[in-house]
Amino acid sequence: MSNSTQDPFYSSPFGPFYRRHAPYMVQPEYRIYEMNKRLQARTEESDSLWWDAFATEFFEEDATLTLSFCLEDGPKRYTIGRTLIPRYFSTVFEGGVTELHYILKHSKESFHNSCITLDCDQCTMVTQHGKPMFTKVCTEGRLILEFAFDDLMRIKTWHFTIRQYRELIPRSILAMHAQDPQVMEQLSKNITRMGLTNFTLNYLRQLCVILEPMQELMSRHKTYNLSPRDCLKTCLFQKWQRMVAPP
Repeated sequence: MSNSTQDPFYSSPFGPFYRRHAPYMVQPEYRIYEMNKRLQARTEESDSLWWDAFATEFFEEDATLTLSFCLEDGPKRYTIGRTLIPRYFSTVFEGGVTELHYILKHSKESFHNSCITLDCDQCTMVTQHGKPMFTKVCTEGRLILEFAFDDLMRIKTWHFTIRQYRELIPRSILAMHAQDPQVMEQLSKNITRMGLTNFTLNYLRQLCVILEPMQELMSRHKTYNLSPRDCLKTCLFQKWQRMVAPP
C-alpha cells in the first residue's frame, strides 16, 4: 500500500533509483564560523601547543597571512608565514583582548584549479578588550581568503585590508565617570591603532623588519640547498659584483 504523503523526491536505498550522494564540502564561510568557535574555546591556560593546534586545523603548511593598513606615517603591509601565524593570534590576546571573532557580510566565492577564493568586502574583526578599560573594537575592511579544495579546507592565503575601525565604550562606564575629568580624558583616547593593539603591531614590525632582509638567503637555501654560511657568502659576493660592475 503506497503512502500518499510520501516525499516525491524520496528514493529508497533498496530501490533501483537510489544514488549515494557525493561527500559534502564545507562552505568557506562556515570554516570562519568554525574558527570563531575555536577562538571562543580559548582559555587563559592556552599555551603555544594550543595555538599550534589551532593553526594546524585552519591553515595550510605553506600558508601566509597578510595585513594591510595605513598609520600616521604611511601605508603598512606585513606578511608572515605559517610558522609565525600561531604567535600572531596569541599576541592579539596578550595585548588585552578577551574575545575575537570575524563577521562576514555579502562574501563572494570563486573556484579555480584546486583552490576556493572567498572575497568579503564587508568583513569586521570584532575584539573585546578587558584592559586598560572595557572596550569593543570593530575593525572593518576587506578579507580575501584562499582555501585548499580538499577535505580539510584549510587556508592557503589570508589577506585583510583594514579601512577603518571604531572603539565602543558602554554608556554605563561613561556615566559612572562623568564627574571625573581625568578618567574621561583617558576614556577619550584610543586603545588601538587601526584596530590593532600595540603588542600585535610591535610583533609584526619586528618580525618583518628582521626577516625581510633574510628572504633572499632563505630562497637561495631552498633553491640550491646550500648551507647558511655558503648562502651568505654567495649573496655578499653577488652584491659586491653589482657594486663594482660598470653601469
